[in-house]
Amino acid sequence: MSRYQPPFTLTVDMLNKVVEIGELMGHWAAQSGRASPLLRKENRIRTIQASLAIEHNSLTRDQVTAVMEGKRVLAPEKDIQEVRNAILAYEKLPAWKPSHLKDLLDAHRLLMAGLVDHPGQLRREDVGVYRGKKLVHMAPPASQVPRLIDDLLHWIKNTDIHPLIASAVFHYEFEFIHPFLDGNGRMGRLWQTVILSKWRSELAWLPIETLIHFQQTRYYKILGQCDKASDCTPFVEFMLENMIEALREGLSVPTLLSEEMSEEMSEEMSEETAEPLTELEEAVIRCVAKNPQATAKAIAEETSVSGRTIERQLRALQQKGKLQRIGPTKGGFWRVIA
Repeated sequence: MSRYQPPFTLTVDMLNKVVEIGELMGHWAAQSGRASPLLRKENRIRTIQASLAIEHNSLTRDQVTAVMEGKRVLAPEKDIQEVRNAILAYEKLPAWKPSHLKDLLDAHRLLMAGLVDHPGQLRREDVGVYRGKKLVHMAPPASQVPRLIDDLLHWIKNTDIHPLIASAVFHYEFEFIHPFLDGNGRMGRLWQTVILSKWRSELAWLPIETLIHFQQTRYYKILGQCDKASDCTPFVEFMLENMIEALREGLSVPTLLSEEMSEEMSEEMSEETAEPLTELEEAVIRCVAKNPQATAKAIAEETSVSGRTIERQLRALQQKGKLQRIGPTKGGFWRVIA
């Protein structure tokens, strides 16, 4: 039994979500075993881009891909450094143990190298979290950080709670403690992935960050609600919901039978059979590339055509493999497929 118990309550909703995730995991495990390294690489790129975008990094998915491939990218040096650091951190992920302080500090050192003065060190100053000029969270005093982190790591090592729930609890408690001067958000998301991947290794390829990226307002709102209530139950339910959506999205992506065949066939088909896009289709793609959460109504207003016409264009672009809908009609987003 751990000496420390984070404040949360097991609910029927949590248990139902855990069961649903378990069912989806069976399909995900089968698919991830067949998935080509190219698909895994794409998921890793999406994870890195989304996690850093939450922290206001400006690089697009294509630019993250270019950095990963060692190509030159025109972007702020700080943003490029953040991506390089994240690539190194996610490569090292399989070696880290969730309950080891040394591994936690090493991960922060990799993520924040060249970005802060003392990467890999617990903070020695009191800090507050601001949204604009408003203080939204006053972190515990710096003098308490070593004890709080030690308690949390001891808890994650010894808890009997299901890893799906425990990883989300850890994520919240980590953000509450705010153990570093900077980089706590990306570290909390990374360490939840570390915990999940130790339970099921294929979860290292599940880009939960992508869905959080498009729900940032709700993400921060729920963190604030949990702070006020001293109870992280709503955050756990939120994260489980995102895991379900991430699994559903992953399962909707066709598995590649072989890299060589898929690459050669896609190139041949695009050259020989692909129909050129109309001007309106190109305009629709530009709209959703700029705002993935754009509704048909918003796109119609921007392109000066009727809503029904835009709905037809969206369906046509999905059939042509140019757009993919991620998540539900309300609250989901569009993904442009190159």
